Amino acid sequence: MTTATHPYDALMDITARPKAVFVRGAGSYLWDDSRKRYLDFVQGWAVNCLGHSPPAIADALTAQAKRLLNPSPAFYNAPSLNLAKALVDHSAFDQVFFTNSGAEANEGAIKLARKYGSLHKGGAFEIISFEGGFHGRTLATMSASGKRAFEPLFEPKVAGFKKAKLNDIASVERLINANTVAVMLEPIQGESGVWPATDQFLQQLRALTDARGLLLIFDEIQTGMGRTGKLFHYEHTGIAPDIMTLGKGIGGGVPLAALLATERASCFEHGDQGGTFNGNPIMCAAGLAVMEAVSQPDFLKAVTETGLLLESELQKVSARHGLGGVRGRGLLLALDLKLPIAPGIVAQAFEAGVLLNAPQVDTLRFMPALNVTRAEIAEMVDCLDGILTKAGAARRVA
Repeated sequence: MTTATHPYDALMDITARPKAVFVRGAGSYLWDDSRKRYLDFVQGWAVNCLGHSPPAIADALTAQAKRLLNPSPAFYNAPSLNLAKALVDHSAFDQVFFTNSGAEANEGAIKLARKYGSLHKGGAFEIISFEGGFHGRTLATMSASGKRAFEPLFEPKVAGFKKAKLNDIASVERLINANTVAVMLEPIQGESGVWPATDQFLQQLRALTDARGLLLIFDEIQTGMGRTGKLFHYEHTGIAPDIMTLGKGIGGGVPLAALLATERASCFEHGDQGGTFNGNPIMCAAGLAVMEAVSQPDFLKAVTETGLLLESELQKVSARHGLGGVRGRGLLLALDLKLPIAPGIVAQAFEAGVLLNAPQVDTLRFMPALNVTRAEIAEMVDCLDGILTKAGAARRVA
């Protein structure tokens, strides 16, 4: 544990944090100011897709910082143009708007859908989202989210969001009316415990929205940029949405996100959307470095293989300790503990030098760097297995 004195009270107390202060990171590891090393299977909630302080991003940031930081979004800059072109070339979309956070990208998607409704659907403005979904912490994105803890907060919420049930197409159909303009969802609900939409359900949503003249919006803040073994999750399904949002991994650790749309859905007019720091060259330079790495077929193949290994190892842990199933895809996975013991496991793992995440009291979520090694997976699994064994948290069955 850190022995240094730090001004903890100067920061708003908005979440429980351990007293350790991290000072350095490299790949899958972090070090605190007492020189203790931690194996990180959280990676900033799937942000550091290439691990901590990867040379490619550090070099891109350093080089760009010496050239140009921010000329103002009133002017073009080369990194934003080049990153937008790379995203378009590798996706089903035609235009890109850069933002600073995933919530801001999702806010933009909501605004774009409402603009589309005002122009093409007689003022339709309602968006169907899903129970358990999480889209951010602005008022509109909290309203779009289906997180129960948000329900009593910051009332009144932004109107116009109806909640369907994931993987239940009939629940979506029942909510469609003349005011409906779009359906919005995460392909895998991360915050609620890594609950995937099935490929069949996503295909049904595409068919339904096409038939009813609605926009389909994928929030790929957590699933995009190679996290599930494809550059974008929608590629697993054989369909494409009209609007997609990216965040977290696209910056590899710096604040960068994006709103992508097809030509049909791109209906913002001058003055409708903007942002002081949006598309600034230093963040887009980092995004270009990430894009160069994760878009390589060999890299994505390795993510798939490593994800299957991690899934297999977690299934073995579950079998040994009588736990539940493993959910997710690629390197976004969850282990169902069947008992409300996740926070205790996270705390014990932290003391042992391993960082894990508990999105729910009965669930562990695993979001390692996309280039995590087999040895690092084995190290994490050994730690988790040891905690479960020592604590007797669940019975051994093998």
